[in-house]
Amino acid sequence: MLKGALVALVTPFRDGQVDEETLRRLIEFHIENGTDGIVPCGTTGESPTLSHEEHKRVIQITVEQVNKRVPVVAGAGSNSTAEAIDLTQFAKRVGADAALIVTPYYNKPTQEGIFRHFQALAQECRFPLVPYNIAARTGVNIEPATMARIAELPEVIACKEASGNINQMAEIYNLCGDKMDLLSGDDNMVLPLLSIGGKGVISVLNNVLPREVAGVCQAWFDGQAELAKQRFLKILPLCKAMFVETNPIPVKTAMALLGMIPSGEMRLPLCEMAPANLEKLKAALKAYGIM
Repeated sequence: MLKGALVALVTPFRDGQVDEETLRRLIEFHIENGTDGIVPCGTTGESPTLSHEEHKRVIQITVEQVNKRVPVVAGAGSNSTAEAIDLTQFAKRVGADAALIVTPYYNKPTQEGIFRHFQALAQECRFPLVPYNIAARTGVNIEPATMARIAELPEVIACKEASGNINQMAEIYNLCGDKMDLLSGDDNMVLPLLSIGGKGVISVLNNVLPREVAGVCQAWFDGQAELAKQRFLKILPLCKAMFVETNPIPVKTAMALLGMIPSGEMRLPLCEMAPANLEKLKAALKAYGIM
């Protein structure tokens, strides 16, 4: 179901409010430029600073605007299982195709607690789920053996793996690659992940270069490994530039510099880039030839 380059969509703001007009325009831009799926309200969408009402509104707008042209995987995670169930049930009601569920953060559940979190979501929602493993943000890793248990839940269709550890990714694929799709959560890992059986990426850089990120995946799927490698290596410096500061600070800044959004506005505690890092970002955009 999920394959290729899906965009971890930014949430545009204007004067402190969600910029709904720009959000709809961004969605059209992605569909016109070959993005394989839309993922609103994830890390890149600044979900921690969206109110529940805003979070649901962004999901609803995305589903409406996409209108079944590509899959919508709605960010619906929380460190509270009850809240994650509520957001997932909302995504189901409004017509999303799946829910992206980040590992519960801050409360640091055990591996058994992580499994029971996803088990409860599956039982209560009966809706396609995509576990999202990013220990650098959540403070806890989904171990491969736990991911294998989670993959046995019929509702789990894929996982977003952002551990940055290719050994862990390979072990997950060996344990459950026949039960769910494996997607990279790191742009700079997309080609290595494809090479071990992965199906694609939920991408930050896709916000800026949708055709190019999709092109890496498509070349690989077409059996053109050398072309996939060339395309991957070309975008790699920009993949790295998107993380010179905490995501989504660089990507929103880049989009504003390129005129893709009216403002790179973020919500505290995220703030504008440090001058030295801003220069690094501008240099990478200029080197690529898009600024």
